[in-house]
Amino acid sequence: MPNLSVIQEALDRAVTDGVFPGAVLAVRCGNRPTSRFHAGHLSTVPPGSFVSPSTIYDLASLTKPLATVTALVLLMQKGHCRLDDCVADHLSECADTFIGSATIRHLLTHSSGLPGWRGFYEQLRPDGAIPSSAGEREQTKRAMLRLIQSETPVYERGTRSLYSDLGFMLLGFIIERISGQSMSEYFLDHIVSPLGEPQIGFILPGQHRAFSNSLDADMGGVAPTEIDQWRGHLLCGEVHDQNAAALGGEAGHAGLFGTVDAVLAISGEWLGAYHGRVTILDRAMVHEFTRRQKLEGSSSWALGWDTPSVPSSAGCHFATQSFGHLGYTGTSLWIDPMRELEVVLLSNRVHPSSRNEAIREFRPAIHDLVYEEFIGSI
Repeated sequence: MPNLSVIQEALDRAVTDGVFPGAVLAVRCGNRPTSRFHAGHLSTVPPGSFVSPSTIYDLASLTKPLATVTALVLLMQKGHCRLDDCVADHLSECADTFIGSATIRHLLTHSSGLPGWRGFYEQLRPDGAIPSSAGEREQTKRAMLRLIQSETPVYERGTRSLYSDLGFMLLGFIIERISGQSMSEYFLDHIVSPLGEPQIGFILPGQHRAFSNSLDADMGGVAPTEIDQWRGHLLCGEVHDQNAAALGGEAGHAGLFGTVDAVLAISGEWLGAYHGRVTILDRAMVHEFTRRQKLEGSSSWALGWDTPSVPSSAGCHFATQSFGHLGYTGTSLWIDPMRELEVVLLSNRVHPSSRNEAIREFRPAIHDLVYEEFIGSI
């Protein structure tokens, strides 16, 4: 049996060492009950309540696999799009642009030629005001699309991988165009609802007030992130990523908030389908999306999922068939299908400042420890 106290002590020590104010770790291995660990507080500025397994975190780029990639698989299962469709096939305004000839596969493997990031939010919303109505959000999305399609390539398409938020913004726009729904609507109707309403979703403007007193909430609360200079206040229940905020809180690259159990609910659909169990996802599609793609260079990317590299945030022990993703705010999900091992780490390491990067050493260490206790003990 795994020594759970060793894992709890490692999480406690990370809080003491300032890796993050608090964190929740969940481990599910085969048919064993889920093991949950939590440590620390929601915040340090101001002092917050204790973290609990029900604490809601800004999932940051976990939005990419949990929302965007999952949505694309569902749409492909119904024949609404294909991996080798061009961007312009679904976003006609991109027809005469460099990015219009890139494929969905290029965007998923971060090999489209797009830059990694641009501070478009400063052009779209220089005053830091977030679009509050559906009409405003749609107008801002169109403006964002124009900015992205005006980009020129920063490398030759397909010759390398460069992790790109811009590419996943485009994937979010493609999902919305195909489905006729916003990202938040599609995610709720086709992913969250079929899974029994786990506590995960996009938080749109107007919903922020529900979290204004969350630092003292009794039911886990919402962990804050940074004091954002652009918006001029501490973010709590507002997406940390400024480009996602400028889009109204829903985007293909960031925007999800959720609990560890909610992340596990979607993770379990991927792992279950991988092994042929009945889930919302198709087994063959899951195998294709989680397989490392053959790209020039040393890319570790599958289709929207990462795979273990050397070194890896998943540590040293996860199988080569494993897949996972990180989130900038201090979140991660890694799945080892060979051992049926799922590890979710949620933290707000960016609080009170994103300059804190101690999590870089903690992530592989905690995954090694979890693996050694849960798998090494079998």
